[in-house]
Amino acid sequence: MPASRAGVGILLGFLAYSLWGLFPLYFHLLEGISPVEVVANRVVWSLVFLAILATVTRTWARMGPVLRAPRSVGMLALAAAFLALNWGVYVWAVESGQVVEASLGYFINPLVSVGLGVVLLRERLRTGQWVAVGIAVLAVAVLTVSYGRLPWISLVLAFSFGIYGLIKKQVGVGSAESLTVETATLAPLALLVMAWFAADGSSAMMSGDFSNVVLLVLLGPVTALPLLAFGGAATRIPLSTLGLLQYFTPVFQFLIGVFVFGEAMSATRWAGFLLIWLSLVVMTVDGIRHRTRVTDLEVVEPD
Repeated sequence: MPASRAGVGILLGFLAYSLWGLFPLYFHLLEGISPVEVVANRVVWSLVFLAILATVTRTWARMGPVLRAPRSVGMLALAAAFLALNWGVYVWAVESGQVVEASLGYFINPLVSVGLGVVLLRERLRTGQWVAVGIAVLAVAVLTVSYGRLPWISLVLAFSFGIYGLIKKQVGVGSAESLTVETATLAPLALLVMAWFAADGSSAMMSGDFSNVVLLVLLGPVTALPLLAFGGAATRIPLSTLGLLQYFTPVFQFLIGVFVFGEAMSATRWAGFLLIWLSLVVMTVDGIRHRTRVTDLEVVEPD
């Protein structure tokens, strides 16, 4: 792989995960607007942005094969439902001052993906993966004690995004094409939601507050640009490198929650997060060792 191509890929990957990590700062600006209305606007303006982008880049032809496959459209519609759930809970978490718990969801997402592979795809775990999952379960127990309840925000975010990713993997459609279909499937409902808020007189779009209108419209490019950067990275660097870069998102979210928004971190909560981080270290090291062994076996010449 040429060094320049890999360098661009790493830069694009870092850009994508960093932008996702900075989302709390953006959604905090929308505080006071219903998360339901925020998600509805995010769907509609993302679709508008993607449609403009496809027109400018003349890539509408890529949509043809996707739309002619009913199974793909149906699965992407199902993925869209989990994506909407993820977006809604995340926006609510930021607006209600629970960014740290939201960041936990993205820390444990890789572990949830491993668990989904075992349960739904009948994949077998290696010893290191079992250890990582065991530590993660202990961490959730510790955090349950700390919060006085299950960290449901984290679990909903992790499982909804994990299932979303699993469905997308099964479909195997490009990121821009799949997001276009997903937002198009959600758009009718999103438009109804926006109309309901307008009729109710509580629409932020109709409030006359220019800054809110601009922020809601910009949800289109804010949503799509990191995804496009991610797509560019995925074609230039190995999946293992991309997997390591993904931790920038929850790290940035965690730091914003603690040091920008001043969310409280008790000793028990720190212990829970340290266990999660330990679990991720174990899983990452195990993954690197496994890939190294597989690569070594592949390059050995037969006698």
